[in-house]
Amino acid sequence: MICRIRKWELSDAKELSMALSNRKIQDNLRDGLPYPYTEQDGANYISAMLSADENETFAFAITVDYKVVGSIGVFRQGNIHRQTAELGYYVAEEYWGKGIMTEAVNQICEYVFEKSDIVRIYAEPFAHNVASCRVLEKAGFQYEGTLRSNAVKNGKVIDMKMYSLLKCEI
Repeated sequence: MICRIRKWELSDAKELSMALSNRKIQDNLRDGLPYPYTEQDGANYISAMLSADENETFAFAITVDYKVVGSIGVFRQGNIHRQTAELGYYVAEEYWGKGIMTEAVNQICEYVFEKSDIVRIYAEPFAHNVASCRVLEKAGFQYEGTLRSNAVKNGKVIDMKMYSLLKCEI
């Protein structure tokens, strides 16, 4: 299955809300997302991404056959980490295990490294999210270590893993 990343469009809000109104997805994301995730929530997010500084925020819809099936973004950090960026992503449950996310990660990393001065992209999946860790490994990210007791999600203290990809590695 071939995916494509592209800039968000306001008309994507409905498909975005359908993908994110899923506890299994939200349980593997950071807190702060409303549940259920409404079309208005999607429109607000898309508006924010479209108005963000394009050299700081690289946010894209993941599409399959022109349908939005997920979201992926790379977010520049600040101060001494200004050439480092954090990667975040999710894909609708019906598209899990099909290689879509690995392809989307490859596409966004190539884009960011080509279009910016970013030299390092990192991701911090929850340690129990084996599928997300595998996506990063298949995309060429290096495992750097476990961040012990690094987060509280759904009332539980959990570990996270640190992965990174350097510009010179692609």
